[in-house]
Amino acid sequence: MIILGVDPGLTRCGVGVVEAGGSRRLSFIHVDVVRSDPHISQDLRLLAIYNGLSEKLERFAPDAVSIERVFAQDNRNTVLGTAQAAGLAMLAAAQRGIPVALHTPTEAKLAITGNGKAQKVQVERMVMRFLNLNEMPTPADAADALALAICHALRPAGALQGGEREEHLTAAQRQWALAAQRTKRRRINGDRGM
Repeated sequence: MIILGVDPGLTRCGVGVVEAGGSRRLSFIHVDVVRSDPHISQDLRLLAIYNGLSEKLERFAPDAVSIERVFAQDNRNTVLGTAQAAGLAMLAAAQRGIPVALHTPTEAKLAITGNGKAQKVQVERMVMRFLNLNEMPTPADAADALALAICHALRPAGALQGGEREEHLTAAQRQWALAAQRTKRRRINGDRGM
C-alpha cells in the first residue's frame, strides 16, 4: 500500500510518500515540499499548491492520502492558509477516488512513538528509524508529511484488518488502540448521561 502524507501549508506544503508492506514494513519512496510564493495573490498561491499536490498524486498514485487535521492556532492567518491547503489535498484526492484520512499531530506522535506528547525530535528519530534514513528530511514540513504517512500505515484499524490479531500490534499501536477505546467509552457513557 502506498500512502501519501500531507502536512498542509500555504507557503510550504509537505509531501511524504511511503510504502507499507507485509509485517508493517515501511519503505521510503519520496519526500518534497510544494511551495507557493507569498508575494502573489491568494488565488494563485492556492492554484500553485493544488497543481503541486495534483502532480504528486498523479506521479505516485497512492492507495491512501493522510492529511494533518487542522487545529486552532493563535495566528488566524496561518490556520486559514493551513485549512485551505488541507482542503485542496482532500479535493485532489477525491477527484482521483483516493481515500483520505485526517490525523491530528497527537495521533501521529502516538502512532509513531507511543507517546501523544512526544517532542518533535523524538518523532523525527522514529521516522528515520522506520524508514532507514541516515538524516531527517528538511524542512520540517517534509518530515511531518512522512510522519503522517507512517501514522496512517500504523493506525490500529488498518493493522487489525485482514484477520490480524492484537498481539501482532506494535507497542505504539496497542497504546493508540487503548486510547481510542477509552475515548469511545467516554462518548458512549456521555451519551447515556453518565
